[in-house]
Amino acid sequence: MMTLLEAIGARHSVRHYLPEPLTAAQADALQAKIDEINATADLHFQLVQNEPRCFSRGMAYGQFKGVENYLVVAGRKAPDLDERAGYYGEQLVLLAWQLGLGSCWAGLTYRKQPGRYVLSPGEKLVCMIALGKASGQPERTHRRKTVAQVSNADSDSPEWFVRGVEAALKAPTAINQQKFRFDYLGTDASGRHLVRASRLFSLVGYTQMDLGIAKLHFEIGAGDVQFVFVE
Repeated sequence: MMTLLEAIGARHSVRHYLPEPLTAAQADALQAKIDEINATADLHFQLVQNEPRCFSRGMAYGQFKGVENYLVVAGRKAPDLDERAGYYGEQLVLLAWQLGLGSCWAGLTYRKQPGRYVLSPGEKLVCMIALGKASGQPERTHRRKTVAQVSNADSDSPEWFVRGVEAALKAPTAINQQKFRFDYLGTDASGRHLVRASRLFSLVGYTQMDLGIAKLHFEIGAGDVQFVFVE
């Protein structure tokens, strides 16, 4: 199985899928990760299989075809819900890629299917993540921002910080807006490296979820260095 860093480098959004069910091994691996996340992160992710109606209506942006499996991203309403949904949802996206499955975050391009998933009182449906075997149709390529545009990295910055920002730039964001920023703030009294991760203004929205996704990518790219995110 490829590493998480390799999955970050290879991953791209997939909107066209083959009508193939998930294998038992794929479904079991995803469900095991879902159970782990739900138990530790106060979220309510759910895997829905063999259900073609959710993504059957075309939309103006990001049309989907052949989606029959998807992840329901939900949790109790809280100020940080969207960021946690992005951070942990991307863990499932990268795992899916390691398992040979394509995926795509979907904020609006789906229809709710009551009865195929459950929301407890006080919970909110954040978004969906399409899953499945990619059809092989080429995806559009997107221009990415540079390290300098999204961080304070310079020639004196630690290499691990630059690697983290480079990995964050490969994170999926709503309409490729990349409205996030990472700043290296030095070390604290105990020698821990400090990094500020912040989201920028966007008329499109979804910046809190995008920041959660980007923070996960940054952590993976930075490697084993001991650092903390600060406000």
